[in-house]
Amino acid sequence: MVAPHEKLAESLEALKKLQERGNIAIRSNELTRSHRELLLKNGFLGKVMKGWYIPVKPEESKGDSTLWYASFWHFCASYLKMRFGQNWCLSPEQSLLLHVGNMTVPKQLLVRSPKARNKITTLPHGTSLFDIRGTLPRAENVSQKEGMRLFSVPEGLVNCGAKFFSRNSTDARIALAMINDASDILIYLLEGGRSTVAGRIAGAFRNIERDRIADNIIKTMQSAGFDVREKDPFKNTSSSILSIRGQSPYVNRLYLLWEKMREAILETFPPAPGPPKDIHAYLKAMDDIYVSDAYHSLSIEGYRVTPELIERVRKGDWRPKEGNEDLEQYNALTARGYWQAYQLVRKSIQKVLEGENPGQVCEVDHSDWFREMFSPLVFAGLLKPTELAGYRNHQVYIRQSMHVPPRFEAVRECMPAFFDLLENESEPSVRVVLGHFVFVYIHPYLDGNGRIGRFLMNVMLSAAGYPWTVIPVEKRDDYMAALEIASVEQNIKPFSHFIGHLVSEGLEMNTK
Repeated sequence: MVAPHEKLAESLEALKKLQERGNIAIRSNELTRSHRELLLKNGFLGKVMKGWYIPVKPEESKGDSTLWYASFWHFCASYLKMRFGQNWCLSPEQSLLLHVGNMTVPKQLLVRSPKARNKITTLPHGTSLFDIRGTLPRAENVSQKEGMRLFSVPEGLVNCGAKFFSRNSTDARIALAMINDASDILIYLLEGGRSTVAGRIAGAFRNIERDRIADNIIKTMQSAGFDVREKDPFKNTSSSILSIRGQSPYVNRLYLLWEKMREAILETFPPAPGPPKDIHAYLKAMDDIYVSDAYHSLSIEGYRVTPELIERVRKGDWRPKEGNEDLEQYNALTARGYWQAYQLVRKSIQKVLEGENPGQVCEVDHSDWFREMFSPLVFAGLLKPTELAGYRNHQVYIRQSMHVPPRFEAVRECMPAFFDLLENESEPSVRVVLGHFVFVYIHPYLDGNGRIGRFLMNVMLSAAGYPWTVIPVEKRDDYMAALEIASVEQNIKPFSHFIGHLVSEGLEMNTK
């Protein structure tokens, strides 16, 4: 008689074979009924809809959205291929979002196919798929990304609705900046006699200061006998220059997000006190609240540490047992790494208080913070030495977030642009809020991004004379919700208000 654990092992082997073939979306007929039921019972398989499943982890809590968001694009690609073969395409608007690197999981994914039934398919965690019967681009014009079939950028711009430019202004401007010549888009305008659309597209190019393309569109359409009236579809203008050929859409996104969010921050953040005169006193005040900061920062990340453990680590009174890999050991080593990183952050802040540019200091020093943060775990053999290499080489997903950080290849382009923006920013409050937000938005490391983001925020705070600010673990939900709104909706106000309120409380305490 086969033992229960042996049966489960056989079922896991069957699941492993499917995953090795790249299957993220698993149909019920790809597993025997006994394998399927055993994997479901033991938490290795999650149901998406009738007849469709995805691999999950037993340790994930029921109702956790993380794995679904991480699986979303791969699942939809497999599901749509099964339903429509190659005879489908995402909507023009959704196609443009993916082209410009906006991989945020949508509440509803719009799909076109001649075989569609104009039907909504309900998916987990409030998401859905809406297939619409409609015409597709010619096969040779279809692009592919993450397994999704997309309108090309020029054809997507011609076929998207006018509201896309006002509702998704950042994404639309990035897409326009990807067009190098008017001929790329004129072929679609002339072919369909799209005079109204031509006026809108010309106005959009004029808005981002691509006048040559705008003029060529108008003149060519008029030469072909079409009455074209130029109209700007955007609600506002942008001062960011996006006409640099070959510039990454991810980099363009950072410039536009920075510009878009600045004003909201200036409206919601307390004014800067100015650089502190007594550097020694400022550093001592930081040291005095270190235990509280470490406890809250590590607890926000899910580590179970106590103020007593942190105090022992700070004094060097800790002796982790060699070869012990239990959770208590991991937490102690993590606390030690935080202490070591803090020592370097303290030196960075001293440089800033002595007059160095805080953006330049962080650009040079942040990799040192990262290495110190994780070196105890490497020395103990709990992490591989390669973990200290630096920026990630894999895609990452943020727990329970619909925001998908840029692909790892884009991180190398985004980080220099981020530090350029930080170094050249004149407003202290903008450096504080966007220094933290944009860093975790890019998510350059496999781990430690939140801790380093908060360190970076405090370096920016010190440059303007704001006090070191602790984000309490009790306010974790508000903190994470504000970051999610900023990442997904591009609305920085809740996050700016959240950080600004904590800073204001610190300023009030300092005046008492």
